[in-house]
Amino acid sequence: MPDRDTKTTMSTEDTHESKVSMEPQDSNQDAQPRGLFHNIKFFVLCHSILQLAQLMISGYLKSSISTVEKRFGLSSQTSGLLAAFNEVGNVSLILLVSYFGSRVHRPRMIGYGAILVALAGLLMALPHFISEPYRYDHNSPDRSQDLDVSLCLPTTLAPAAAVSNDSCSSNTEAKHLTMVGIMFTGQLLLGIGSVPIQPFGISYIDDFAHHSNSPLYLGILFAATTVGPAMAYGLGSLMLRLYVDIDRMPEGGINLTPKDPRWVGAWWLGFLISVGLVVLAAIPYFFFPKEMPKEKHELRLRRKVLAGTASTVNKGEELSSQHEPLKKETGLAQIAPDLTIVQFIKVFPRVLLRMLRHPIFLLVVLSQVCTSSMVAGLAIFLPKFLERQFSITASFANLLLGSLTIPLSIVGIVLGGVLVKRLHLSPVQCSLLCLLGSLLCLLLTLPLFFIGCSTHHIAGITQGLGAQPGPSLFPGCSEPCSCQPNDFNPVCDTSARVEYTTPCHAGCTGHVVQEVLGKRQVFYTNCSCVAGDGAVSAGSCDSACSNLILPFILLISLGVAVASITHTPSFMLILRGVKKEDKILAVGMQFMLLRVLAWMPSPVIHGSAIDTTCVHWALSCGWQAVCRYYDHDLLRRRFIGLQFFFKSGSLVCFALVLAILRQQNKEASMKVIVKSSDLQQQL
Repeated sequence: MPDRDTKTTMSTEDTHESKVSMEPQDSNQDAQPRGLFHNIKFFVLCHSILQLAQLMISGYLKSSISTVEKRFGLSSQTSGLLAAFNEVGNVSLILLVSYFGSRVHRPRMIGYGAILVALAGLLMALPHFISEPYRYDHNSPDRSQDLDVSLCLPTTLAPAAAVSNDSCSSNTEAKHLTMVGIMFTGQLLLGIGSVPIQPFGISYIDDFAHHSNSPLYLGILFAATTVGPAMAYGLGSLMLRLYVDIDRMPEGGINLTPKDPRWVGAWWLGFLISVGLVVLAAIPYFFFPKEMPKEKHELRLRRKVLAGTASTVNKGEELSSQHEPLKKETGLAQIAPDLTIVQFIKVFPRVLLRMLRHPIFLLVVLSQVCTSSMVAGLAIFLPKFLERQFSITASFANLLLGSLTIPLSIVGIVLGGVLVKRLHLSPVQCSLLCLLGSLLCLLLTLPLFFIGCSTHHIAGITQGLGAQPGPSLFPGCSEPCSCQPNDFNPVCDTSARVEYTTPCHAGCTGHVVQEVLGKRQVFYTNCSCVAGDGAVSAGSCDSACSNLILPFILLISLGVAVASITHTPSFMLILRGVKKEDKILAVGMQFMLLRVLAWMPSPVIHGSAIDTTCVHWALSCGWQAVCRYYDHDLLRRRFIGLQFFFKSGSLVCFALVLAILRQQNKEASMKVIVKSSDLQQQL
């Protein structure tokens, strides 16, 4: 909301422009229709598409993180570090963007950044093409024979162990490290390439759009780009339904379905699709000029012709008010033109320390760090949590996030901006709204501790508390089979709800393939560890509480929506809580601190917590690779417990902000009373 000084500056700027550029104005207006790349509206369109495509690349890894873990044998801690690694490149260069500001050719810098983002996407997909085909059965080089390999055949399994040990060579480990290193490099380049895209694009629009049109354009820009993460999860949902080696499928096909825990979807294909969109969106930026003619009186003409334009602008301002910090972040360049880059870096720590001594700024930023840590953990590991907790496919988990959780979070952000604008909330009222939102979000988290299932009984790994005694629990039934401990081909005894890691561990000696409801179903027979007919079905046991998935995701989504309401009012607390000359730096530091304190460490913290709940690890050359089974109750308590912890931290910070603001108001009112009494005495 512009104050009087801002309005005066705007009107003076318009008058000055009209006086200085009277002669070239006509030529500019004549050139604009002919030159598409001299039209700021076309730039807004191009930038909306580019940011959407860029967010699809950065968000796509989050949608396929559990699949990448299975494909390359990563722990959740490593995958969390991989997902957060793009922030390293982003934070390392954000100061340079603030320093250079408008000194460079901004459209070309955006184009170069987009090309770097596309290269990062190609690097992320590269491990698929240089690695060997995925083998879901490690004992059989011939996939068509995998049904027989896992059976209880003691004479044929002995030599296979030697082959498995030979495969653990230094060359194999070097290949694995190379694949993981390529993906980390891709994430680093992704962070570096995305640095100039948003700040330079926003400043370019703000410089050459008419000041009345700028909020509308920025509203359109951010409304379009918020769709990017949702599209990333939707793309992940589609790609993970396809088999990972769809480009090199073996003869005879495969014996897996997406519900099989060994299934790995085509995680790499989404990166290639997103890269294609980024490359196409980057091409126009190399044709935009360094400076283009500023818009002249366009919005005023629209107001004369269309009576409803004012409401549209208000909507644009509401949308842009959510993301005003990003616009203000580019203003860091305003302090830099008279400084060298060395002086700029020397000045920055002193200003940062001065800002951190401000109690309102510090507490609001800490509350936003807590909220962002919660969001980062959910964005990366919620699909995996849903897969494990409710036995659903990765594709369905991504579909739930992309169609429900992310849209509701966008609604919450918009609603928070509307409340601040329509109700003209004061700082105390903004802090009260943030406090109520955090409290409601915390209350919505409490039922999540109790919505879920315990881990079903897995022979040799977990102890089923309510399991019936019988042959299925007899520990020596598979001893004559010489089963390999690291083999993984799960089967389920549906009558006793007992799962075995392989048919061999169930003592099965045969198998049959049947058509059930038009689908191919494999059954293993003559199983010495199974009561009754001695048959088990291929695949893990289904969850006993899969019907709870909808209540769980609804509560999660509502909690995220309520937490998103605090976005705009918390930002207004920073703008109104610091000195006028420190606003630009305060917002820039706010976003830097959010990256350093929330988006970088939170995925690693969540991944480490998830790893502590693992009860059975897959081994690769003697090292822990990917977790095959989790303690579901412990996983739920620790994952939801982290969310509860971060939400509680946000609640405490907003409560302290409210207390400080009320105390400041009391002191201000007391000063007014004292001054008025002194004035009366003087009179």
